[in-house]
Amino acid sequence: MTSQVSSPAEQAEPTEQQGGRSLAGGQRPDGGVKEVRRLDRVIIRFAGDSGDGMQLTGDRFTSETASFGNDLSTLPNFPAEIRAPAGTLPGVSSFQLHFADHDILTPGDAPDVLVAMNPAALKANLGDVPPGAEIIVNTDEFTKRPMAKVGYDSSPLEDGSLAAWRVHPVPLTTLTVEALKDFGLSRKEAERSKNMFALGLLSWMYHRPTEGTEAFLRKKFAKKPQIAEANVAAFRAGWNFGETTEDFAVSYQVAPAKSAFAAGTYRNISGNLALSYGLIAAARQADLPLYLGSYPITPASDILHELSRHKNFGVRTFQAEDEIAGIGAALGAAFGGSLAVTTTSGPGVALKSETIGLAVSLELPLLVVDIQRGGPSTGLPTKTEQADLLQAMYGRNGEAPVPVVAPCTPGDCFDAALEAARIALVYRTPVFLLSDGYLANGSEPWRVPEVEELPDLRVRFATGPNHTLPDGVEVFWPYKRDPQTLARPWAVPGTPGLEHRIGGIEKQDGSGNISYDPANHEHMVRTRQAKIDNIAVPDVVVDDPDRARTLVLGWGSTYGPVTAAVRRLRAQGVAVAQAHLRHLNPFPANLPTVLAGFDKVVIPEMNLGQLATLIRAKYLIDARSYTQVNGMPFKAEQLATALKEAIDD
Repeated sequence: MTSQVSSPAEQAEPTEQQGGRSLAGGQRPDGGVKEVRRLDRVIIRFAGDSGDGMQLTGDRFTSETASFGNDLSTLPNFPAEIRAPAGTLPGVSSFQLHFADHDILTPGDAPDVLVAMNPAALKANLGDVPPGAEIIVNTDEFTKRPMAKVGYDSSPLEDGSLAAWRVHPVPLTTLTVEALKDFGLSRKEAERSKNMFALGLLSWMYHRPTEGTEAFLRKKFAKKPQIAEANVAAFRAGWNFGETTEDFAVSYQVAPAKSAFAAGTYRNISGNLALSYGLIAAARQADLPLYLGSYPITPASDILHELSRHKNFGVRTFQAEDEIAGIGAALGAAFGGSLAVTTTSGPGVALKSETIGLAVSLELPLLVVDIQRGGPSTGLPTKTEQADLLQAMYGRNGEAPVPVVAPCTPGDCFDAALEAARIALVYRTPVFLLSDGYLANGSEPWRVPEVEELPDLRVRFATGPNHTLPDGVEVFWPYKRDPQTLARPWAVPGTPGLEHRIGGIEKQDGSGNISYDPANHEHMVRTRQAKIDNIAVPDVVVDDPDRARTLVLGWGSTYGPVTAAVRRLRAQGVAVAQAHLRHLNPFPANLPTVLAGFDKVVIPEMNLGQLATLIRAKYLIDARSYTQVNGMPFKAEQLATALKEAIDD
C-alpha cells in the first residue's frame, strides 16, 4: 500500500536545491503492511573494506536505477593503495549514488543513507552524514579488534555516540552465512556474498528492479554456477529480510524522471566508457582505422580495456612497455593513416611530452587523452584533480601549441572525443582531451545518438603532386598548407611519388626539407601558432536569465557542482550568470566580449587557479579563483556559499 500527500501532477517541479527529503507521509496501514513513502531524490553511500565489493554493489544498484528511469549521478571512491590492510581507514572503498525523479547534476553533497560494512567504513564516512540520516551497520564486524584498528575504545553502536542518526544494526555476515548454509560453501566463501545481501536489502528499501541483478550474477559467475546461485540467494535473502524485519518499517519510492529526458534510447554510462565509444564513433565517421598506443595507468586504463574488445570495428590496441613507447607507436600509426590515440594520466603526459612536441613538428593528427588525477608525481592515483591544464598548454620544450578540449559530464566524454578528433583531423595537429577521475569513474544516463546525428569526419589523403617548381616539374610538398586551415597534406606512406622526410628537426616551409635558417624557423613557429589560434570552435554560451553582474566561469568536471550551486542561488533570488568552457585552447572567439560584460568573474577549479591564470594573462581581467585540491569534487552547497560571498563582496 502506498500513502501519498499529493499526486505527481499536483507537486511543484522539483529541483536539485530542494534538499530532497520525503514528499509523502502517511500512517502504517492495519494488517502489518509496511508503509511506502515517496521521495523526490535519495543519496546512498555504500562503504566497506576494499575487498567487500562496494564498487560492484554500487554498480548494480546504479544499473537497476538507470533501468527504472531515474536520473542519477555517481561517485566511486577507491582506496589509493592496491590492497590496503583490511579494516583500516586507508582501505575504505565507497560508492555514492544520487538518484531522483527530476534532473540532477551531482552525486550529492551528503548521503541520506550510509551502508557501513565495518568500523573503518563507519569512521571514515560518518563526518559526511548529516544528523537524522539513516545508517545501516554490519554489527558482525564491530568486535574488539576491528574497532581498535580505527581507534574506537568502545563500540559506537552502544555508547550513544550515534544518537543523532537513525541506526539500523544488521548482522549482515551472520545472515548471509545462514542464508547460504545449504550451498556447501566454506564460511569464508559464504561471507563474500554479504555485499549482495546488502544490495538486496537496499533494493527492497527503494523498490529497485531485481531481474537484471540476478541475470548479471548468473552471467558473471557462469563458470561457477554454485557461486552464482549463492550470490543470487544472498541477494534474495537481503530483499526478504527488508520485507520481514521490524527494524525497517518503511520503504521508499523514487518515481522515474520522465521530464528530465528528451525522447530517445538511454543507457547508464561512465565517462571512460563514453570516451571509448566516442573514439570508435570518430574513427567510423572518419572512415579510418582506430589505433591506441597506451600503457596502463590509473584512472585511464579502462579505455585500453574497453577498446581492446572492439576489433570488429577496426580498432587496434597496443599495450606498450612504457608511456614513451605507447605514444611513439601511436604517432607512427598517425603517420600511417590511422586515427591515432594515446591514453594516460598526468605522470604519463610528462613522459610523453617530447613525442607530443614531435607530433607538433610533424603536424599529424594525434589524440592525447589525459584522465587527470591528483599530483604531483605519483600523487593520488585514485583521486580526481584538474591540475594538468597548464601542463597540457605549455608542458613541452619550445613553442609547441596544442588544442585542448575538456568534457563536462560522463556522457559528454563521447561528444568531446568526437570534437577532439574533428580538430585533429581537420587541422593536422595533436589534441589534448582533458577528462579526470571524477568523470572517468562517475556515471549518468546517456542518450544513445542516432548515426545521422554524428559529424562527417572523413578526410582526404594526398594522392599526387601539389606544387609546381619554377622549371615546370610537378612535385609533392609535404608542408604546403591549406589556405583556410593552415593544415599540411596527409600523405600515407607507400603512395607513389609522395615520399618525404619526417623528423624532429625544423622543416623548410613548403618543401619539408631540413632547415636551420632563422627566418624560416620564426615563420614556421608563427605559422604553427596561427594554425591553432585560428581553429574554428563554437562560441561560449552564457546562461544569464536575470542580467547578473557576476559570472561563474567553469571548465571540465566542475560543470555539475557549479550548475547545481547556481540553481540554489537563483532559487534564493540571487542573480548569477554561468558559462562553461569546452575549448581551452583556443578559447572561443566571443569569450573576451562575454567577460567584459560582467563586473565580477569567479572561476572554481580543482587546482590552484590554472584557468584563472590563463584568463587573467590573456584578457587582463581580475578573475577570482575559488579552488580545491583535496582529491574530491566540489559540493554544491560549498560552491553556493562561496559564490554568494563573492557576489556580496
